[in-house]
Amino acid sequence: MSSTMIDRFFRYVKIDTQSQEGIEDKYPSTDKQKDFLKLLVEELKELGLDDTKMDQYGYVMATLPSNLSPEETKKVPVIGLIAHVDTSPEVSGANVKPLIHVNYQGDDIVLPGDRDQILRFDENPALKDHIGHEIITSDGTTLLGADNKAGVTEIMGLLEYLIAHPEIKHGTLRIGFTPDEEVGAGTKFFDVKKFGADYAYTVDGEKVGEIENETFNASAATFTVHGINVHPGYAKNKLVNAIKIVSDIIMELNADPSPETTEKREGYLHPYVLEGGVEKASVKYLIRDFEQAGINDKAERLKHVCEMMVKRFPKAKIELEIRESYQNMKVKIDADPKVVEYALEAVSRAGIEPELQLIRGGTDGARLCFMGLLTPNIFTGGHNFHGKLEWIAVQAMEEAVDTLIELVQIWVEKSLEN
Repeated sequence: MSSTMIDRFFRYVKIDTQSQEGIEDKYPSTDKQKDFLKLLVEELKELGLDDTKMDQYGYVMATLPSNLSPEETKKVPVIGLIAHVDTSPEVSGANVKPLIHVNYQGDDIVLPGDRDQILRFDENPALKDHIGHEIITSDGTTLLGADNKAGVTEIMGLLEYLIAHPEIKHGTLRIGFTPDEEVGAGTKFFDVKKFGADYAYTVDGEKVGEIENETFNASAATFTVHGINVHPGYAKNKLVNAIKIVSDIIMELNADPSPETTEKREGYLHPYVLEGGVEKASVKYLIRDFEQAGINDKAERLKHVCEMMVKRFPKAKIELEIRESYQNMKVKIDADPKVVEYALEAVSRAGIEPELQLIRGGTDGARLCFMGLLTPNIFTGGHNFHGKLEWIAVQAMEEAVDTLIELVQIWVEKSLEN
């Protein structure tokens, strides 16, 4: 499987599919994502999935029919497997040059395209689990795109394997490839009813063995400050500098929990976009917490700061907008835990130590759970997503495929037991 998987993965990551934030008037946010999605339609049809279609929004859906008897097929739930095709807008995904580091022996990996980009062994503890393996990176000038082209590659690898091995029994599988996940819009127009799965999994996680059943609750906040701009030579008692007011907002929140000071189940406030000038400036914040009460508390904190700034700068107009992004999917998954239990068993049957984890982020699955489709997350094997030091081991990708092979069989076995 290795050479085919590497070839496929390299082809995929070389296609620029970077999504773009702040695009409201079209979907997906970038046309180039559809170029890759069209390619996937062709490849799925070549595998024999004749019903493969891409809709107006770019969603690709396809079916691998059950190879059970008609009576057995009725008893086995339809399982969906989903991966997103876009890469993060934070780092360039154009002209990706994937490199394979054969027989990795625990050294630091200097990426040749930018020798300041060094994948250091002591800063990446997961590397110790891949001694002797083949490590894939970019050349250091771009991200790699394993998030989530590794997931796409692994789902395609599963399909190829199941078609070549009809002795592996599986129910009906629905495949979904989605755009714009990285900008929080991966399920914006996703038609759960049309997809037709009873349960689903996103293949979008990181470390080998991890199954994720919990995400942050997430909201986004924007402070917008309208100042007064006049000629600086004649500005006394007239000019109101929006830049300075935004800087006061940031400093007021500087001691609050942030990504660089939190871990595990701790939430945070994160300023991530700053823009503007004297007349108008804004700062955007991510609000994250695993408990809804924590989200509410942080929203109140932002409102308090806004009120404080309004009093401090009465000549300025200061606005705060807070929008919910997604909720913790564990609330829904806990009502029907077998979807996670079967995934953990699949990891174990693939010869890997399973680990139930939470996501300090979100996936398409978070929204899908609240749209009626329970969708936990399965590992891809990738690391350092959204950065130039992103990496993945070939063997990790194989283990992800092995896990998926076991998973589809477990759904058959458990369903026919009853």
